[in-house]
Amino acid sequence: MSLQEAPRPSDEEEAFYMQCRAAYLAVFKSSLSNISSKQQLCRVLQQAGRNPSQATLNKYWTPRTSKLNFDDFCEILKCEKKTEETELMRAFKKMDVNGDGYISQSELEKALTTRGEKMTTEEVNAIFSLLDINKDGKLDYAEFCRLLVSTVEQCEMAVLERLEANAKLKRQNFGSQSYSPPKSSVSSFLCLCLVCVCLCVSDSRSSSRPSSARSRRSSLSNPITMTSSSTKTSKIQEPSGLQDWHHSYVKGCFFLEDDGSVSSLQYQFHIPQTTNVYLTIQPLSLSHRPDKPSSWMTVDTALFVMSAGETKEDSTLVCFTESKDKEKYVWKGELNAGTYYLLPFTSGCKLKKKSKKSLSNQPVELVYRTDTGELDLTRELREVLSDIFEVIDMDGNGLLSLEEYNFFELRTSGEKCEKDAWAVCKENFDMRKNQLTRQGFMELNLMEATEKDGDPADLWVTLEAMGYNRMLELVEACPFQIDVHCEGTQPSIQPISMDSGPKLLNQGLQKSITARTGAKALRGQDNVFIYIYRGEHRISSLIANKTNQKVTVHVNNEQSRNCCSSRGMSVFAVEVPNAVLVIMPCSILLHLNLQLSRSF
Repeated sequence: MSLQEAPRPSDEEEAFYMQCRAAYLAVFKSSLSNISSKQQLCRVLQQAGRNPSQATLNKYWTPRTSKLNFDDFCEILKCEKKTEETELMRAFKKMDVNGDGYISQSELEKALTTRGEKMTTEEVNAIFSLLDINKDGKLDYAEFCRLLVSTVEQCEMAVLERLEANAKLKRQNFGSQSYSPPKSSVSSFLCLCLVCVCLCVSDSRSSSRPSSARSRRSSLSNPITMTSSSTKTSKIQEPSGLQDWHHSYVKGCFFLEDDGSVSSLQYQFHIPQTTNVYLTIQPLSLSHRPDKPSSWMTVDTALFVMSAGETKEDSTLVCFTESKDKEKYVWKGELNAGTYYLLPFTSGCKLKKKSKKSLSNQPVELVYRTDTGELDLTRELREVLSDIFEVIDMDGNGLLSLEEYNFFELRTSGEKCEKDAWAVCKENFDMRKNQLTRQGFMELNLMEATEKDGDPADLWVTLEAMGYNRMLELVEACPFQIDVHCEGTQPSIQPISMDSGPKLLNQGLQKSITARTGAKALRGQDNVFIYIYRGEHRISSLIANKTNQKVTVHVNNEQSRNCCSSRGMSVFAVEVPNAVLVIMPCSILLHLNLQLSRSF
């Protein structure tokens, strides 16, 4: 990644997070407070201008949910649209049988007691008595819709004005994120890229409203300056005669998940004898449009190599890519004979959910009818499907094995293709050596469109799961390629599905930091330590909480330049439970200032 100034969050993103905070603080004293019930979730969503149904609430508050934090709330708001006046009008017009602009009590009762989330007659009567302002037995729903939307807007303005007026709320009460083990197949760590952070640690048991003695005290701080030259390493040169070394490679892809985490496959790597090894990982170019550069080519990547012990708990970090050569991240050294895990990693800072408002309202066409009336895939879709084929053809032989195809199926549908179904595919689609060809892959997707009589809904589910938007741009994924060169023996690489992959990557990240730098206690907190590893192309910070209570770390990079955060905000907070490590990997910038302080 080049050390150029990265774009700051857009005005739209800043406005969105300001609205999130305003709504949250209308219900809670602090955005570090947690939502602890479904009723609280309903209230705070309503403050944000949403009108959640019971089904919507159940989607986010399941029987296993005990709490949601501010970051969870922000993610929910990204998914749930505001209630628009036109949408309300459409719903009421369906109830207005005679189309006179009014709804009678009987019409309302019939709609609300027979459709959707059914109400009782008593509940409908109570609602109607509130809405029937003129007490004439009729509801002027157009006026009601205007009144409702206007009231919501006024409430939003009121909480925003309160936030603006209270400087302390505006600067201190930003997001909070409790650390929990990642669920996806790779890390869901808190990730920052090109970041200047101010870390503020406080006793989480204290009140969110400080006493007068506390509020009068200024924070203690000890600034630490980090620059790219602080641990400058020499560039790793490609070994001479590399073309004569044994070579294996495998392809994969980072996917940005709905919760903001990044997922990827893991790999197993075996060398039969001790040998010199040259490892690289880099974003994979899939350009069908040479006039338009691929946005994911700037995504930072890394590869962690872990030994494969008798159990996964016995695995230890062996090495990781620390140097960079153009888009390649590189490691060179000697490895003993044995089996290793290859764990791809990215901070995720260049992979962000894109605003759907910025896209054209008219999606790209996926299918069309030929002159003979038959359905066919458009040229644009065929190009994208060809790129997807390129990504899931992990061994690069131009064919999809059942194993490769199933990685695609699990990603897009959550289900595997069994051997019997694969045999049916062999009878209907172009195959070679019991593997699906590129043409067969096109035929399979055309069949799905044909079965739906041209309805592209299922095709869009597949495309969006693979990281494409409605303009067929790859914006939420980053294809990559891992190359392994061995001087004296033939290496082998196999993709694997590992439940403990995130845990192993977490171990590798921790070790990569602690093995190369010492711990520094935060001033005023003898049992809270920070490790800062300054690599050539990434700065990683690790916070270790060795107290018997959780602490809150406030991160502030408002004063930074060349800053790009995966969280979409420049000020937030993270809770660090006791006996837990929180990692913050950052891509390096020309000058990074880190300030540590303890709140009073």
